[in-house]
Amino acid sequence: MKSPVTTRVQKHRELLRAAGLKPVQIWIPDTRSAQYRKKCEQESLSLIGDPLEASTLGWIAEVSDTDGWA
Repeated sequence: MKSPVTTRVQKHRELLRAAGLKPVQIWIPDTRSAQYRKKCEQESLSLIGDPLEASTLGWIAEVSDTDGWA
């Protein structure tokens, strides 16, 4: 016999499907892992002294609208 929670979830999913929706599963990097932090650090360090990176950051500073930010 199904639990009340399982029955509610199934009914909710059936209603969503009836509305023309379908479930999608998305896998994203685990930002808490040491491996992820190490990769981010490596990529960041690889940009030091890169003229295109400096140009891009300058452009972002020019076009950013930060009025009213704390």
